[in-house]
Amino acid sequence: MTITELPDRIARLEPQARDRFERLFEVSRSQGECVVPATMRPWAIETFGSVEAIERQTVIRVTNTVTWEGAQYNPIRMRRPMPVRSADGGPQSPDRRAQSDIFATPLESTAADTFGRVHGKHCVTTSNIARWEGMNAVLIFDAFDPLAVDEAHMRDYFAASREWARRARLAAPGARHFVWMWNGGPMGGASIPHAHAQLALAHGRTYPFIERLRLAALGYRARYGSDYFADLLAAHADVGLGFELGGVPGLINLGALRGYDTWLLGAAFDDSLASAFARALRALIDQAGTRAFTASVVMPPINAEGGPERPDDPEWRGFPFIARIVDRGRADAASSDIGSLDLFGASVISHDPYVAAAALRTAAQESNP
Repeated sequence: MTITELPDRIARLEPQARDRFERLFEVSRSQGECVVPATMRPWAIETFGSVEAIERQTVIRVTNTVTWEGAQYNPIRMRRPMPVRSADGGPQSPDRRAQSDIFATPLESTAADTFGRVHGKHCVTTSNIARWEGMNAVLIFDAFDPLAVDEAHMRDYFAASREWARRARLAAPGARHFVWMWNGGPMGGASIPHAHAQLALAHGRTYPFIERLRLAALGYRARYGSDYFADLLAAHADVGLGFELGGVPGLINLGALRGYDTWLLGAAFDDSLASAFARALRALIDQAGTRAFTASVVMPPINAEGGPERPDDPEWRGFPFIARIVDRGRADAASSDIGSLDLFGASVISHDPYVAAAALRTAAQESNP
């Protein structure tokens, strides 16, 4: 029995047991396909056991529809390349990591989606060889260093990502929910140090964390007759934790997931959000001292231009395009920034949010003279 057989096992349950299971959980199985170039086939066989193991993968998605917790399962991810520590127990040096950079020549060392690659001015897509979603890609940046980011590059990254989402949607019409994520360096969660983002389209409902936020916002409107996100912005502004970058409002989240939990609430996955995102990240890096980070953009289903697919959809009423950045601690740290209470109780935060707020206000003054 493996996790990929879970849907079959559920189907074999007695009616009463199956009804009970399906009251609690929603389970789906999806297939992901890619094309491995001849130049990386020997490495694929050595790392994953076969080329076929990469070119056709099965992902199991489980959602607890009571608590809105969930997980994506693909055991092949255990075999993916990971950064290693040096002999003294610390992270490898940047020079050592750069020497083993498999993203340096992506056309030779990475797989392609079955519908091809998207090329930006400063980036290129590859199909994820250890996917966590059926439709799952990696956007490889030309720049190795995740701290080397500016507005022009970020706009290019978003434009290439929109085009990938358009092509992926045509290839998998039932996949409507696009997410964009970036683990900034190994301590930010990246398995490969070379700067890259991850792109995915989910079938059915969106991911549980996003669904929880969507339902909470709808419940807030039903209870108070007010928009949750507008009130969230206003409440943070009232205590000095709000800001605005290029017309895009933002906040340093008090209910933080990790340190300097920075939110930008845009109207579309577009150039305006990309520019604000880059300015916010630069402020955290240059003024607040961020050296490792995790970032994402979550959103309602989108059209080809990056705007809401159905602006009047009551299920997504008022849900913005949320670009989010969290600090992940020291880049040279030997231990994780997440402990048991973070996972099972509440986040433990050592960062002062007003340090980030000051950095973001400075960035706002520089960009909004």
